[in-house]
Amino acid sequence: MTATDPFAAFQADYRHHRRRARLTFWLAAAILAAIFWITADMANFFRVTQVTLPDGSREDRWILLAGLPRLGDYVAKTIPELGWRSLGADLADWFWRWRVWLDLLVETLLIAFMATSLGVAAGFLLSFPAARNLSPAPALVWITRRFLEIARTVPELVWALIFVFCFGVGPMAGVLAIALHCTGSLGKLYSEANENVDMRPVEGVRAAGGSWFEQMRYGVVPQVLPNTLSYTLLRFEINVRSSSIIGYVGAGGLGQELRTAVSLQEYTDLSALFLIILATVFLIDWGSERLRHRVIGLEGT
Repeated sequence: MTATDPFAAFQADYRHHRRRARLTFWLAAAILAAIFWITADMANFFRVTQVTLPDGSREDRWILLAGLPRLGDYVAKTIPELGWRSLGADLADWFWRWRVWLDLLVETLLIAFMATSLGVAAGFLLSFPAARNLSPAPALVWITRRFLEIARTVPELVWALIFVFCFGVGPMAGVLAIALHCTGSLGKLYSEANENVDMRPVEGVRAAGGSWFEQMRYGVVPQVLPNTLSYTLLRFEINVRSSSIIGYVGAGGLGQELRTAVSLQEYTDLSALFLIILATVFLIDWGSERLRHRVIGLEGT
């Protein structure tokens, strides 16, 4: 056996693993491409439809290209006519219901805040028994995870419909719907952060005679607090958008104005409401980023 045999064996083993990696990659790519093609076909992505041309004749077009001009027409309808000389009057006419929209925006923010508070509290408490490395009993992991899955699997609009049926039209239904969905989503994110903690501080608290709750409080919470804050702020931003939509089913907030504008084809009202929601989300995102940087010590960045 020569001195180069180990190196030759290493090269042969490396080429073998490279061939397997390439084969796995192309096989996975082929499977994903096939799934994408089947899904696109089921969604009528490749459908051909007939469109009427300006001269009255009809022609076959790919449905995506046929529909894009309609999208442009719809967006154009939502943009009001603004003149430089009459800009003040035009803006006043565009945001003609601003007092009503402002009240509903405040209601939307309160729904999102209340729902986020409830969801954070419930999701944070359930994240500890849902973590495999922290749960006091294996059965508790299964039960907690199934509950969190149910809570986040059912769409918020469906929860809102259920709670509207139970408690009637109003913000309470919206708060409960978003809070339940938020519990499921944040509980999963928090539990995954808990499973990645360093267990040495937990073992130290346990060795000192600390209870399970003290192990969580002093061994886990300080480690996951930055991630918890980041997830919470992101979820609040999401909940603001969600609370703007669930008003469609009578759960309060700006959603009821969106539904009215769509039903009555008040296109410029739609763009005004969109700008209000966009500005609100932008301010929340900016404030959340500043708060998160302050907490983790990055105020100057």
